[in-house]
Amino acid sequence: MSDTNSTEDRLRLLIERVERLEEDKKGISQDISDVYAEAKAVGYDVKVMKVIVKLRRMQPDDRREMDMIVDTYKNALGLD
Repeated sequence: MSDTNSTEDRLRLLIERVERLEEDKKGISQDISDVYAEAKAVGYDVKVMKVIVKLRRMQPDDRREMDMIVDTYKNALGLD
């Protein structure tokens, strides 16, 4: 009986942690949206900023590889 209670308590605690983290995630997501809104209000291009944020998260080798592939596709389609 004791094992069942401890298992249930553990599960409840884990669920509650996930719920708190989900709430934190919502708050952070709203904070990020607020920063982009501020950037847009002062004239920055938010779409480009999001691309830059994505690029900065990438490893340099991955970014170079992606750049080469994008250039290859652009050349194949006559975009440059």
